[in-house]
Amino acid sequence: MKRLIFALLILSLALSACTPPEPTLVPPTPTTPATETPLPDPSVLITTAPEPRSAANAFFEAWMGNDYIGMYNMLSQVSRDAISFEDFEFRYKDFSMNLTLQSLVCDVTSILTSPTSAQVGYQTNYETSLTGNFSRDMIMNLVYESGQWKVQWEDGMIMPELRGGNKLAMSIDVPTRGAIYDIDGVPLAAELEAYAIGVIPASVPSNRWNGLINELSRLTGKTTFVITQLMEEANPYDYVIIGEAPASIVDERMASISGYEGVYLNRYSASRFYYEGGSAPHLVGYVQPIGEQEAEEMKQSGYRIDERIGRLGIEKWGQDMLDGERGASLYVVDPEGNPITRLYKSDLVAGQTIYTTFQEAFQYDLQRAIAGFRAAVVVLERDTGRILGLASSPTFDPNLLDFNNYNSFYTGDLLLRDRPMYNRATQGQYPLGSVYKIIAMAAALESGIYKINDTFECGYEFTELPGVVLTDWTLDYEVAPSGTLTLAEGLMRSCNPWFYKIGLELYRQAGADYLPSMTRGFGLGSLTDVGEIEEQPGNVEVPGDEYSSVQLGIGQGTLLVTPLQVARFVAAVGNGGTLYRPQVVEQVVDIEGNVTYAFEPEPQGKIPVSAENIKLIQDAMLTVTHDPRGTAYGVFRYINYEVYGKTGTAQTGPGELPHAWFSGYTDRKLEGKPDIAIAVLVENVGDGSVYAAPIFRRVLELYFDGKASMLYNWEAGVYITKTPTPTPTLTPIPTSTRAPWQITPDPTEAP
Repeated sequence: MKRLIFALLILSLALSACTPPEPTLVPPTPTTPATETPLPDPSVLITTAPEPRSAANAFFEAWMGNDYIGMYNMLSQVSRDAISFEDFEFRYKDFSMNLTLQSLVCDVTSILTSPTSAQVGYQTNYETSLTGNFSRDMIMNLVYESGQWKVQWEDGMIMPELRGGNKLAMSIDVPTRGAIYDIDGVPLAAELEAYAIGVIPASVPSNRWNGLINELSRLTGKTTFVITQLMEEANPYDYVIIGEAPASIVDERMASISGYEGVYLNRYSASRFYYEGGSAPHLVGYVQPIGEQEAEEMKQSGYRIDERIGRLGIEKWGQDMLDGERGASLYVVDPEGNPITRLYKSDLVAGQTIYTTFQEAFQYDLQRAIAGFRAAVVVLERDTGRILGLASSPTFDPNLLDFNNYNSFYTGDLLLRDRPMYNRATQGQYPLGSVYKIIAMAAALESGIYKINDTFECGYEFTELPGVVLTDWTLDYEVAPSGTLTLAEGLMRSCNPWFYKIGLELYRQAGADYLPSMTRGFGLGSLTDVGEIEEQPGNVEVPGDEYSSVQLGIGQGTLLVTPLQVARFVAAVGNGGTLYRPQVVEQVVDIEGNVTYAFEPEPQGKIPVSAENIKLIQDAMLTVTHDPRGTAYGVFRYINYEVYGKTGTAQTGPGELPHAWFSGYTDRKLEGKPDIAIAVLVENVGDGSVYAAPIFRRVLELYFDGKASMLYNWEAGVYITKTPTPTPTLTPIPTSTRAPWQITPDPTEAP
């Protein structure tokens, strides 16, 4: 019983200890209201922090934008202590270059979060130049520091295979660059072995002089006249560049040429050899090494930094096609550079072959036709836009841009004097002069202000602008004024006062923009979209006053055009009104013979002239060359077919001779010889009828007859100016490769 009582007593004490005493209630004073102090809520720490997805996406956006500073600033303190910004940036740049990374996209796939840390799952899709497209799933760990989510960075966040300091290494095999041929399969540019040829004239015995010149002519194709000029005009003790020739040709003649004193033959591996010392160099273009400033970008695009890339013309336009597809092997290597695994391998594919729209022989003769001048000539297939020839003078030898070529060290100012690499045919912007009267005549007829038989007294002077006296060309040449002329005869005689009048009345009656609008409708003031070669748009402005419109009426003032634009609009007049896009590539063919690109005529629009008025303009252009009063009659009087044309003499400034122009077209409708449109420009020489028209005639002879028929007064011989500028000439080459469309199957063989 005593034990039971003792146990109950203990239990009672224990229960009384667990029950809190009843609190003493103290009523608040009237000035101190009762308040409650809430306990901290753990959830508040999570909801006030930025959402981890936003932090992860900000990091990904910085990565996609190559913002390495922004990425580094998002790292946690521990991560920044572990890697410097320089090393961090290098890791990403090295990865991008070796992967040839072009773009990437990161997408969040999962998020796990706690009050002070988070884990974000994401997928990265890589788009590359050489290794295709692929993706990786990765994890990003974040830590909450100073009120922000920070990235706990490690190598595997770039790509899982890079964890532990591993890197990527890319091995690239470069295929042979595709060749460029003319339309008949004559080679224009290829990779091959070549010789740089030069002479020290003083070392050549006088009795062997002629023999050496003949031998050099056989090797290079340059005429003996040109080679003699090169050697005689140079310092006899200097090294004189003669040219380059394929190694196969020089090797065949080595026994003969090596017997001459003073001759230097330096063999080199031509990264790109241009036949004939550069046939159509402004069209074909050239290649050059990758520059230091672009090396990083080019490497990331899949190039080796020892490659050469197209810098001009077709070489630039067709860069990707000519280059082919590189063979690539992508490896993961350890920090010491030892291969761990290969991630990707592809085989190289040879570059494609490009065929031009022109014949090499015709193009070569065009270059010789304007040698010695600062000039340009464009020949278009009138009804399609094919460029059948385009030359700019002075020209240049693109082989001299290859530093493997010994001759490149002796170029001096050959590539600078008179800007030979400047394409005057497409980049030169010139006042058009009287060739523009074709457009002014069209505007006059279309406006309804003038009819074809309206007349105007063409005297020496035009005085209808108060205080201004403008003159006709007949005054300068001291010939009788042209007298009363119809509008058509005004074009034939190239009467300035007639077209001053047109410029003035169109401004007054049709508005300031009427004539410029017609001009733009003929394709002037904008690019032709030739595409394969560089060009300029020219300039067409709205006249600000009557005087400016009067000047525009004769193609002067602020009007600027390129010879290519002129050839295109004259072709449109000849074909009935269609402006075609000029093109210089006939076909592109891959290594298996598949045509991957083929020429097709591309109409770009119609000139804003009715068919009736186009016919009136055509008839007037015919009288320029075939009427005894026409400004070009003397040049074309013995041509036995119809030539439609217009002379132009464009003033350039005080104290300078004018530019000479002639542009026109043919309409012979011959089988196998499509009709052509031609524009000829010769800078600062004088009248269009004296210089440009004869060159135009020679182009016609070369195209239709294959040879020149007469010697011009500025020539010492056909194609040889009296003060000649050496130009590339035909180099003997192996048998031409026939173009695919020229190969006809043997009828005796089964298909």
